[in-house]
Amino acid sequence: MTIRVAVIDDQTLVRQGIISLLSLAPDIEVVAQAANGADIVALIAQHQVDLVLMDIQMPQVDGIAALQLLASAGVVVPVIILTTFDDHERVLQAMQAGARGYLLKDVALEVLVDAIHQVKNGGSLLQPAITDKILQSFLRQSPSPSPAQAPADALSAKELEILRLMAAGFSNREIAQSVFKSEGTVKNQVSAILLKLGVRDRTKAVLKAIDLGLLGS
Repeated sequence: MTIRVAVIDDQTLVRQGIISLLSLAPDIEVVAQAANGADIVALIAQHQVDLVLMDIQMPQVDGIAALQLLASAGVVVPVIILTTFDDHERVLQAMQAGARGYLLKDVALEVLVDAIHQVKNGGSLLQPAITDKILQSFLRQSPSPSPAQAPADALSAKELEILRLMAAGFSNREIAQSVFKSEGTVKNQVSAILLKLGVRDRTKAVLKAIDLGLLGS
């Protein structure tokens, strides 16, 4: 089944470059494009968009404001944020506003296509290099949590190790290879972590862990 994508970026060369890349993917079709997020709700409805690739920094209505427009309208469409290394604080805001992942603008075609499939199928996307910057920035700003803020069921040392690998953007398979466990075992541990943190997906688990100070040194 073809995945229908909208690309929203104010930089024409970047937008056209991404569209050109995606034209090489047989099961992905760019059905809409825009220079800012002002008309994102109408764009998605008109073109039956399955997924949005969107810049953070844009004139008029930026990526975060566009995510808020989607939330206000009750429109549930996965959004991948396009970013640079200098945008790490804004990326965190975008994730909190509902983005399902983020990619660097100079991403390779294979990575971009894999990301679109992963997010379209319900996953989240966290690139390790940017994730580290986000974590460090947030940890510098956040006070240490009080005991009352800790999750009801404390995570075990092994679960904290898994959580840190999740924050670094590793898939279940990659985590399994890192900790010398089966992929099924890791999947069960990830499910247990989500349950203990009271969240539904990996992205929210990482954000919750940051908020609780679980990823600090």
